[in-house]
Amino acid sequence: MAYAIWSAFGVALVAMIGLVVFGQRLDLPAVIGLCLIVAGVVVINVFSRTVGH
Repeated sequence: MAYAIWSAFGVALVAMIGLVVFGQRLDLPAVIGLCLIVAGVVVINVFSRTVGH
């Protein structure tokens, strides 16, 4: 579970670094993909029984 959270955080952080450092703009498919990654982590943490709360 921690791996999924850190992976999603890492992907978002790399996208932000690309924007700030290299001026790389994200297009709509890239933004949707990032949102799906974050949404997947949220769904797993909220609804999955494999997560120990």
